[in-house]
Amino acid sequence: MPVNYATPAPEALFPVAGVRLGTAEAGIRKKNRRDLTLIEFAAGSRAAGVFTQNRCCAAPVTLCREHLASDSSIRALVINTGIANAATGEQGMRAARDTCAEVARMMGCEASEVLPFSTGVILEHLPVERLIAGLPAAQADLAADHWHAAAHAIMTTDTVAKAASRRITLDGKSVTITGISKGAGMIRPNMATMLGFVATDAGLSPELLQKLAKTAADASFNCITVDGDTSTNDSFVVIASGASGCIIDSESSPYWPPVRDAVVAVAQELAQAIVRDGEGATKFITVAVEGGRSVEECRLVAYAIGHSPLVKTAFFASDPNLGRILAAIGYAGIADLDAAGVRVWLGSGGEEVLVSESGGRAGSYREDDGSRIMQAAEIGVRVDLGRGTARATVWTCDLSYDYVKINADYRS
Repeated sequence: MPVNYATPAPEALFPVAGVRLGTAEAGIRKKNRRDLTLIEFAAGSRAAGVFTQNRCCAAPVTLCREHLASDSSIRALVINTGIANAATGEQGMRAARDTCAEVARMMGCEASEVLPFSTGVILEHLPVERLIAGLPAAQADLAADHWHAAAHAIMTTDTVAKAASRRITLDGKSVTITGISKGAGMIRPNMATMLGFVATDAGLSPELLQKLAKTAADASFNCITVDGDTSTNDSFVVIASGASGCIIDSESSPYWPPVRDAVVAVAQELAQAIVRDGEGATKFITVAVEGGRSVEECRLVAYAIGHSPLVKTAFFASDPNLGRILAAIGYAGIADLDAAGVRVWLGSGGEEVLVSESGGRAGSYREDDGSRIMQAAEIGVRVDLGRGTARATVWTCDLSYDYVKINADYRS
């Protein structure tokens, strides 16, 4: 079960003007499950995205980049689960192109106005004929209030659907931001991690929309890790329909800060939900590093802690073997780090205990205190590098027996 997370109720996910969603059973990999999602956007909608930096990226990622580079408006997203269409060569590219062509034919738009996404097993060919056969049912299911159903339809090893929504009022105009994401394993931020889709009925220029996508990803999906693996299919896309009538054409617009902050808040909620639903996770861990000379070195340390199997298994066991955290700080890659200047705290529920200072165990630290904090489902690790004013935060989870079981049985 996820750590302190439940899917929002359908009525808590606000419809976004100019957006409709539909799902269908296409039998991509398994029968009797909704594994195909179609999202339709009003004419004139714009999109921007950030994608995996894995060099073995999936065919849909390549085609999404191509279509977004064409500067077309975006009329639809099509998402399948079960098969990732990754490491599938030219056949995989044909499948992605055929998918976009069929959606375009159905909707009366250009293929470049369709973005495809796939998630699931790598190195297996997408049964594109099944996907295309399922599209009419997905189209027939299109409705503005189907965010909840779409969040469920894009799941793979997720145990819970992930969705978030915000509504703000700007000069009497209501602006809505709603998003969904999927991911539970193969999560290591290197752009975004997983599939994530956030839509707003605000209108933004292409340049602002791309800035918004990157800003939101850097503050959310680029701050999480489950297992250190960067997927071949990672995609995070922000779409703006403009249907609210709230148009933002520059950063000097008074509408820009509240819309930006609302999109970031939705992205952070979705990203943290992925960690809370990490495969086999029993603990949600916030790693906050401060006192660095740059954000980059703070992130190096935070990720070293968050990726470490030894640290993560200690959290699973509720074992205050906290020397593992110090070891991770030491090998993070800061060549001139002075260990004597580093301090580490462990915290939960408002309580924080100093664990280490001056290069060793803090004189005030008692293992009973560490053991008590480690029992909690949500734990904080705070590190002060003692060499500057920069800071960064990463969210991660523990590593349990079930992680191995889930991934050993993934294809069965």
